[in-house]
Amino acid sequence: MTHPRLSDSSDTGEPATSIRTIIADDHPLVLLAVEHLLSGFPNIRIVGRASNSGEVLTLAEEVRCDLVVMDLHMPGDEHSDGLEAIAHFRARHPHVALVLLTMESDAQALQQAVNLGANAVVSKRDRIDLINVAIVTVLARECYLGPTVRAQLSDATRMRQLDQVRQLLSRREMEVFTHYATGLGVTEIATRLGRSVKTISAQKCTAMKKLALHTDVELFRFAVDHGVVTEAAVQAAR
Repeated sequence: MTHPRLSDSSDTGEPATSIRTIIADDHPLVLLAVEHLLSGFPNIRIVGRASNSGEVLTLAEEVRCDLVVMDLHMPGDEHSDGLEAIAHFRARHPHVALVLLTMESDAQALQQAVNLGANAVVSKRDRIDLINVAIVTVLARECYLGPTVRAQLSDATRMRQLDQVRQLLSRREMEVFTHYATGLGVTEIATRLGRSVKTISAQKCTAMKKLALHTDVELFRFAVDHGVVTEAAVQAAR
């Protein structure tokens, strides 16, 4: 299935093929705002409006559509669980582009929405015009995550990675590793922690061996990538 582009006209100057679109949100003002935004594009044609996911599924069975822009969580119907609604929708309409709008802040739920088949996820905390970016992207057969969603997923990934590091290292090794990653030398760490330089050096080496790190450059990069320290902390220490 080839989706038309979100543009005013084709390359030949003829009107672009209509993108048949269903929009859904349980808040009337949000629904109105999305409709107003999409009305700025002549080739977007709203073919249905819904206030819950059950209505979305019904509409998608009754009218042909290329695109659905819907809230993730809409209460009051048999598919009130947004993730369940996505699974139902994707099973019945595998080729329809699906853009989710949400206030969801749980990274696991957001990732699951993507795994279940959402082509784009945009936070309602982001600028509303990013919905346009999401639509253009999914119609080009690519996935899109809004900046807030990307940040939430990235933060969750770093937290998981940090937990893995903590499981690999002893408390004291983690302590030394963290101090060293922020720019303190072995002697400074020994003074601060009240241990010998030899002990601190040994704990640093053991930590690096457990994490398969061979150089200080690798250590600093690993510490930032895995959420042990921030990039700003490393830069400030240099």
